[in-house]
Amino acid sequence: MIKIKNLKKSFRTEEVETLALNNVAMDISDGEFVAIMGPSGCGKSTLLNIIGMLDNPTEGTYNFAGNEIGGLKERQRTELRKGNLGFVFQSFNLIDELTVFENVELPLIYLKMNKAERQEKVTKVLERMKIAHRAKHFPHQLSGGQQQRVAIARAVVTNPKLILADEPTGNLDSKNGTEVMNLLTELNQEGTTIVMVTHSDRDSHYAHRVINLFDGQVVTESQNRAMGAVM
Repeated sequence: MIKIKNLKKSFRTEEVETLALNNVAMDISDGEFVAIMGPSGCGKSTLLNIIGMLDNPTEGTYNFAGNEIGGLKERQRTELRKGNLGFVFQSFNLIDELTVFENVELPLIYLKMNKAERQEKVTKVLERMKIAHRAKHFPHQLSGGQQQRVAIARAVVTNPKLILADEPTGNLDSKNGTEVMNLLTELNQEGTTIVMVTHSDRDSHYAHRVINLFDGQVVTESQNRAMGAVM
């Protein structure tokens, strides 16, 4: 699904150039669950932004599902993201002015899906995430764990090929964090590819493979026996 070769990303100001990623190479197959780890400032979020087509590399190649991303314009990257990628963030990134239902429905509106089909899909995914009873509530009326369930529902409502998770349990207590990791594991077991940035050793053990970054470079890779869903 993902093929990255000789990837570099630099940020330039008037006085200095910072190399955030330096000759990164990796392949991620369909159905994998991969954790990316490393200290703050090592390039994890920059790499996730490039994989998510939110940014372009300075050098190197990134191929997603047979599409070379580096030369695409913003509009083309936006179209490719639709229906293919789902995002789960540490800070949830829900829209405060929209209800739970409306937050989850939004990606389907972007796909120009008709209202009846949208309502059916949103209802099903909220029921699966055990948050349907909060459909008419607003994000500020929910706990952190409930907000992350809504964020995951929004990420998966389009049945994406790939979910990108950036510190998905970073703002949660251990109980809610475990529930979120179990949900991601279930989605992966059903065939969704997951790439997760995390500082948590515990969370990384849910992944099939752990990639460690340091100073913008891949320094180690290791295989896991994924923990799977933990009750």
